[in-house]
Amino acid sequence: MSQEFVSIRYIVDDVPVSIEFYTTLLGFTLQQDAGAAFASVTRDNLRLLLSGKASSGARAMPDGRQPIPGGWNRILLVVSDIESEVERLRKAGLSFRNEILKGVAGSQILLDDPSGNPIELFEPLH
Repeated sequence: MSQEFVSIRYIVDDVPVSIEFYTTLLGFTLQQDAGAAFASVTRDNLRLLLSGKASSGARAMPDGRQPIPGGWNRILLVVSDIESEVERLRKAGLSFRNEILKGVAGSQILLDDPSGNPIELFEPLH
């Protein structure tokens, strides 16, 4: 039985570094590794496409705009204890864009991957 995935593409500076980041620190599983150009990693039903500079996903648009890492659109990963996750990731030397914010639906914080792409860690209210 095949599993259906929601797929998101991130443009990354270094595919092997990104594979290591997502699989070692955020619990993703390597699905496909095409070297420096491309890889895909999965977590539950999320498939994250990591597109390096040599991938088709990173090619310039007809008007000359070049896809680059970063921005504010992001994947959201649900965590059960945001404070312990943040502590674990900070000890691993990772950078956050902000501190934990508490909102009406739960708590969130933005983490940067090695290329500067944002990842939201979210703990829903219990």
